[in-house]
Amino acid sequence: MGLRDRFLTPTTAKAIMSWRILLGAAVGVVTALVGVPVIGAVVIGLAVYAGSVLLAVPKGPPTTTIDPFSVGEPWRHFVQAALRSKRQLDTTIQATKSGPLRDRLQSIADRLAAGLAEGWATAKRGDEIDTAVRTLDPTRLRSRLATLQSQADAAPTDNLTAALASVESQLASADRLKALSARTADNLRLTQARLDELVARAAEVSVGASDTDRFASDVDDLVLELESLHEAVRELPG
Repeated sequence: MGLRDRFLTPTTAKAIMSWRILLGAAVGVVTALVGVPVIGAVVIGLAVYAGSVLLAVPKGPPTTTIDPFSVGEPWRHFVQAALRSKRQLDTTIQATKSGPLRDRLQSIADRLAAGLAEGWATAKRGDEIDTAVRTLDPTRLRSRLATLQSQADAAPTDNLTAALASVESQLASADRLKALSARTADNLRLTQARLDELVARAAEVSVGASDTDRFASDVDDLVLELESLHEAVRELPG
């Protein structure tokens, strides 16, 4: 959210009509009593009031630092592609003539940036999933399972049965994680294709050759999809 969007919120409205009015008035009165001219006292009181209101304006979200080289493939590729698309969109907006259309495009781009942050979070989660699979080491587990199965066939015991069940459970976890990683990568691949399409359409919008409202709606749809994708991988399967 930009400053304007954060200012036009219920929180700020309450601050405008709150005790801050009395604070500004009190400061103005005290300032006048100590000898400051009335006009100066009024200005000081208004400044204190305005400053206290600005302090109540909701803060913007923390800036997300996106580093493609902190994740492995295929996630790095997705992140780099998304950043290239964002740079291309920024270039298109900068080349747009100043005015309401450019302002609208910038607002849409800001919304899209929030979606890219969700995509970045999804890519990091995908990389964590791959790390979990490597830690489980399915190849080692399958070798261990074959060894235990041979031992159980030769001389079954309760302990061997329990060990087999444990290894099978770990393998099932690894398989679920691998499937989740593959689905996530496939979904990110699709969202990147849609992002490229939207960036191309932005050039048409910038010259009035495409509908701005439809473009904004499609951007919102993509952002919601990225948010849903992140939510789907937020918690690892058991």
